[in-house]
Amino acid sequence: MKTRAAVLYEMGMPRPYAESKPLKIKEIELDPPDREEVLIQIKAVGLCHSDLSVINGSRPRVMPMALGHEAAGIVAGLGEGVTDLQIGDHIVCAFVPSCGHCSPCQEGRPALCELGARANNEGTLLSGQRRLHHNGGEIHHHLGVSGFADYAVVDQHSLVKVDPSLSFDEVAVFGCAVMTGVGAVVNTAHIEAGSTVAVIGLGGVGLSALLGARVAGAARMIAVDINPDKLALAKSMGATDTFDSREPDVIDQIRAATNGGVDYAFETAGAVPALDVAYRITRRGGTTVTSGLPHPTQQLSLSPVSLTAEERTLKGSYIGSCIPSRDIPRYISLYKQGQLPVNRLLTDRISLDQINEGFDRLDRGEAARIVVIL
Repeated sequence: MKTRAAVLYEMGMPRPYAESKPLKIKEIELDPPDREEVLIQIKAVGLCHSDLSVINGSRPRVMPMALGHEAAGIVAGLGEGVTDLQIGDHIVCAFVPSCGHCSPCQEGRPALCELGARANNEGTLLSGQRRLHHNGGEIHHHLGVSGFADYAVVDQHSLVKVDPSLSFDEVAVFGCAVMTGVGAVVNTAHIEAGSTVAVIGLGGVGLSALLGARVAGAARMIAVDINPDKLALAKSMGATDTFDSREPDVIDQIRAATNGGVDYAFETAGAVPALDVAYRITRRGGTTVTSGLPHPTQQLSLSPVSLTAEERTLKGSYIGSCIPSRDIPRYISLYKQGQLPVNRLLTDRISLDQINEGFDRLDRGEAARIVVIL
């Protein structure tokens, strides 16, 4: 069948993207779903820094690639062997499919699925195959989803069935921003009630982490960013303190305000300077968690003595250390109860034809989550 899709042919094109138009809206060929694969009609998909990092080249991927991964939609077709979903089901995509058989999957850590990681790196589905074509050539899948499209074929292990009463733009953010941010707090860090928490970088993931800290019972929640509008939004969402990270003495300010540092610091900006701030504002015996993805050549410099002598912990968190089939329904339940108001993340809704302009706004730090409505 034919479908429209936003295809990236070249990374690192100049800004503004509204002029260079790195994402080309093309009508491409989409193969039918094979065994254990599902055809979905995409209804909403969020613009995420993980997409932007492919566009700007800081997250190198194979080209050409149909981008988009934070997607929600409706099951439109089933491949052989799919038993847990039916046509008409509402779903959200998880951007790391899990095979269920490798060592990480058997240990209950599907975010680290070896086969899923290989497929994502190579731009394929979990099967190792590609279902996207244009002018006789293959187009690579982005994180097993390629959601900036009217339709997509994904592996069944990339899908979680969701409550059909929720709007698709609400549901979409659970597939990445909420899962990554909230999961980093409750799954990776396991924060205790009464903790002091700082979040550095207030995009969709960072604001989700802030909400997760509130749900988990943090007593003090510190928001750090360069954008005053995002600091104001964080304050309205429960942050007890806000700090402008452009201030040259911001580290000293935060340490002074917290009597030596926070119990937990979460870096969600995907920038080494932000991770440096997060580590340096963490107290002795505290934990620093990073879920950002800077360019793989960037390095963090720190004194190993602090890890030992101060019993510090530095941890990575990928998709919030989540089990999507378990955690997404839990987070949606909290949302419906009013405890996790992630709809506050939604900055704007745009059409697929406006996608390059949307990434300009994301790149300038003007938005938490912009969602394409299809």
